[in-house]
Amino acid sequence: MSKRLKGILTPLIAVLLGIIVGTIIMVVSGYDPIAAFTALWNGAFGQVYYFGEVVRQVTPYILAGLAVAFAFRVGLFNIGVEGQFMVGWLASVWVGVAFDLPKAIHLPLAILAAMVAGALWAFIPGFLKARLRVHEVIVTIMLNYVALHVTNYLIKNVLTDHKDKTDMIKDTATLRSGWLESITDYSRLHWGIIIAVACCFIMWFLLERTTRGFELRAVGFNQDAAHYAGMNVNKNIILSMVISGVFAGLAGAMEGLGTFGYITTKGGFTGVGFDGIAIALLGGNSALGVFFSAILFGALKVGALNMPLEAGVPNELVDIIIALIVFFVASSYIIRLVLDRFGKKEVK
Repeated sequence: MSKRLKGILTPLIAVLLGIIVGTIIMVVSGYDPIAAFTALWNGAFGQVYYFGEVVRQVTPYILAGLAVAFAFRVGLFNIGVEGQFMVGWLASVWVGVAFDLPKAIHLPLAILAAMVAGALWAFIPGFLKARLRVHEVIVTIMLNYVALHVTNYLIKNVLTDHKDKTDMIKDTATLRSGWLESITDYSRLHWGIIIAVACCFIMWFLLERTTRGFELRAVGFNQDAAHYAGMNVNKNIILSMVISGVFAGLAGAMEGLGTFGYITTKGGFTGVGFDGIAIALLGGNSALGVFFSAILFGALKVGALNMPLEAGVPNELVDIIIALIVFFVASSYIIRLVLDRFGKKEVK
């Protein structure tokens, strides 16, 4: 069996196993799995409004997944996408509220602010990894909490006068579209999906078709060999984290400029950045894989909201299914071993 075919079958089998085990849990818990999955499907694709909400949810998921996947591809573990996501959200709203500019300038400036904020937040663990060999997992996890409390402080004391929510961004900084909303029965679908899809192509092109991408991947495979070949390992480590942070900051801009148009203080994490880890793992850390994985996760998250209403099934069961999918993806060695056994039998 070819490596490419195994790469395609492994996540598909992981999803199937997650659904099967999730079904067993529903049956044991006394719920009707057929009604549950029917409600899930109807909640995601049963109406054009729900479809618009799925695409809206998929938009930040794609970018968060790309942020994690890019770091994984170059041998780094960016567990701080959640924090980079929040500072990107804050920066985009800040620019969207503070300036009065033409849309041709205001919107790109707000998006750029989110990219810079995410990049700067990711630069910190990248610099510490490159210069002091501090493990990026520890630093990025801690920076998530710093981002949470710093953004809350800035919202209350800088962007507002001790309020929990900022003003709405100016119309000149919004990604929302009356046309997209009208054709999806007034969902919150916005133009950010175009940016997310474009970023999939950018990541693929950068890693697979450029000299810089080759260097980044080479450093990820073997730092000693890359250094011996004359590559600047420290520079590439920092650059990798910065690019990953750009994707994460953009994910925050999708929420600040598209879905909500404001930012509020938060008592905990949004979960988008952490979902990005699962999306990247399921997508095999490839741009195309992240795209399809984000669609699955977006459909599950939005469709789950209909399960208690239509089938009387707690939507937390979807979180269990997602966790099971991630578990089976993480146990992909076993799946590949089984596939290899089948492949050998076919050869005989």
